Amino acid sequence: MKLIPYVNIKMGTKSLPRRSNGNTLPLTQIPFGMAAFCIQTENRGGWFYHPEHEFAEGVRLTHEPSPWINDYGTFLMTPQNDVVGNDGNGAWSGYRIEDSIQRPDYLKLTFLRSNCTFELTPVERGAAIRLAFHDDRRSFLSFLPVKGNYTYRFDAETATLYGTTDGHSGDISVGFKMYFAVRFLGGVTDPDRTYTVGENDKACIHVALASRNIEARIGISYISEEMAVAVIDRECGALSFDTLRGLAETNWEEKLHRIEIETDDEEQMRTFYSCLYRPFLFPHKAYELDAQGTPVHYSPFDGQTRPGVRYTDNGFWDTYRTVYPLYTLIAREEFAEMVEGFVNDYLECGWLPRWPSIGECGCMPSTLIDAVIAEAAVNGIGKREVLENALKGMIHHANNESKDWRYGRNGAKEFVEYGYMLREKHRDSVNLTQDSAYGDWCIATVAKVLGHDELVEEYMARSKYYKNVFDPESGFMRGRDKDGNKAEFFDPTTWGGEYTEGSAWQNSFAVPHDVEGLAELFGGKDALIQKLDELFATPPKYRVFGYNNEIHEMTEMALVDFGQMAISNQPSFHLPFLYSALGAQEKTDYWVQKLAEEAFSSADDGYPGDEDNGTTSAWYIFATLGFYRLCPGKTEWIPCRRLVKSAKIMGKEI
Repeated sequence: MKLIPYVNIKMGTKSLPRRSNGNTLPLTQIPFGMAAFCIQTENRGGWFYHPEHEFAEGVRLTHEPSPWINDYGTFLMTPQNDVVGNDGNGAWSGYRIEDSIQRPDYLKLTFLRSNCTFELTPVERGAAIRLAFHDDRRSFLSFLPVKGNYTYRFDAETATLYGTTDGHSGDISVGFKMYFAVRFLGGVTDPDRTYTVGENDKACIHVALASRNIEARIGISYISEEMAVAVIDRECGALSFDTLRGLAETNWEEKLHRIEIETDDEEQMRTFYSCLYRPFLFPHKAYELDAQGTPVHYSPFDGQTRPGVRYTDNGFWDTYRTVYPLYTLIAREEFAEMVEGFVNDYLECGWLPRWPSIGECGCMPSTLIDAVIAEAAVNGIGKREVLENALKGMIHHANNESKDWRYGRNGAKEFVEYGYMLREKHRDSVNLTQDSAYGDWCIATVAKVLGHDELVEEYMARSKYYKNVFDPESGFMRGRDKDGNKAEFFDPTTWGGEYTEGSAWQNSFAVPHDVEGLAELFGGKDALIQKLDELFATPPKYRVFGYNNEIHEMTEMALVDFGQMAISNQPSFHLPFLYSALGAQEKTDYWVQKLAEEAFSSADDGYPGDEDNGTTSAWYIFATLGFYRLCPGKTEWIPCRRLVKSAKIMGKEI
C-alpha cells in the first residue's frame, strides 16, 4: 500500500503571524535534503505561502525552517510571456488550487497568466523541472529575487544558467553564498533573447525559451559553481524526469513505511502520515560530496570549506522533546550522522549549535542540544570519538559564556555561582535555570555512558539546582535575584518575564530528569497529581505583562482551550504524561486521547500551534502509538493508551 496519498503536505500552512495552525510550508524535497521547493503565493517575509490564495508568484527554492527564522539561499522560478515582470509582485499569476498537485515527491501547477504547466521533482541537492506552455507565445523562465544580492551568467554553449545569492537572515554566516546551476535540456533555450535586469538585490534573469516543452535540472552548492554543476551530473545524470520522480517517490515511501499503523479511521491515517512526513524534512543536510565522494561542507564560522558532514535548520529547544527520541526508533543512522555534524560545529567554532539556520541564530534560550546528545548516547547512537567531543562541548558551555549571546548557555557562570539565573539580569530566568539543571543531568548521563565517572557526581549535584527556584508558598517555580528575593508581584497566568513562551503554569514542571524530586517539592506524588488536575481545570486566562503585548502562543492556548495545558506550544507537551509517570495512567490516557483527537487533523489548519521542525508532529505520532519519552536521555518510555488497532515500527509489531 502506498502511503504518500495519505500525506497532506499543506497541513499546518493555513496560518498567520497572530494565529498559528502550524506555521508550516508545503515542502517538496528529499528527506533531510539540502534543497526544498514550494509555491510562493506572496512574499510576506517568513510567511510566503497560504493554501487559500489562488495566485502564485512562482516556485521557490527554500531552506526556511520557520517563518520566525526566515529563509536563506533562495530564488523564485516563474514562467512568463507577454508583459514580463522582474519580481514576484510583477510576475504573479492566478492558478487553480484544485488542479495543482503538492506532494513530498512532486509539485505541479499551471500558471494561468502564461498558460504554462510547471512540474518539479526533487533530488537531494536540487531538482528536475518540466514545463509545458500550452500556446505559441514567446516565453521565458524567469529567475526572480527573494532575499539578498544575486548574480547571473548564461552559457549559451551548454545552455546552462549559473547564479549566486548571498541572502540569509539573522544568523552568523561568514562569506555565505549559495551557487546554483540550471542546465536546460535539448536545445530549448534562445540565448539571443535571454537577458538580465537590474543588479544586487534587484537582479533577475529571463531565460528565453525556443520550445513549448522544456526540461531542466537544478543543482545547488554552498561551496562553488563547480560543485553545483556536479550535483546535476551526480544526482540527475541522464535520468528522465519520470525516473527521477519515481526515485523520489520510492525514497518517501520507504521513510513513511518505517511506521505502519492499522486503523479503520481514514482521517486518522491522513493525520498520522501527514505528521510522519514532517520529522523527515529537518534538519537539512548542509554538506556536499567532492570529486572522490567524500563529504565536505561550507563552514559559516570562517567561510572555509571543511571536511565532514554538517546539518542545519533545527531549533533544539523544540525538537529535543520529541523528534530525536523518534529518530532512535526510525532514523538511527541519520541521527548518528546528525550528531557528527553538530559536533563538527563545535570543533570549528568552539560552541555546540543552539538554533542553526545555515549559521547560528541563537533564537531560543539555553543549550537543549545537551538532551539530543544524551538521547544518542544512551541509545548507542554515534561514534565514541564524536560523543567524546560532544561531551567536551557540553562541559564548555555549561561553565563558560560567549561574548555573542547566540552561542552557548546564557548565564552559565551565574548558574555555577548562585545555583540559578538572576531574574534581574535575564529574561527567561526560571526556564534558563531549569534547562541548565537538565543540561547538567545530560552531561552526567553522557559522562557515565563514556566511563568518565569522575564527572558524574558533580553534574548530578548541579542537576538538582532547579529546586532553587521553587517557591513552596505559591507552589510554582519563580525567579530570584542575587539576594534570593522574588518579585513582589506574582500572578501565575502572567506570561514572559521569568518564563519562556508561557507562564508559571506551563513552566513549573520542566524537570523531566527528576520527576521524583519535583513531586517532593509539591508534597509528594498525590500532591503533584492534584496540582496537574488544577492546571487542566484552570481556565486558559493569560496576562501579557512579561511581553507587554500578546504573542500568538497566548492566543492559541486560549482558543484550543484545554485549561492551562497549552498543547499549542512545547513547554506543555510532557504535562499529560506526568500523570502516568506518577502512577495515574488513566488520566494520561484521557488527556492524550482528547488532545490528539480534538487538537489535530490532516486539514490545512490541522495543528494547535507552531509545528516547529517535526516537533508537534512527533508528539501526535507518540500519542497515537501509545508511549512517550518523558525524559530524552533516558531509555524509558511512558505509556498511554494506543489510539490505533496495531502498529509496526521498522517492521516489528509494538
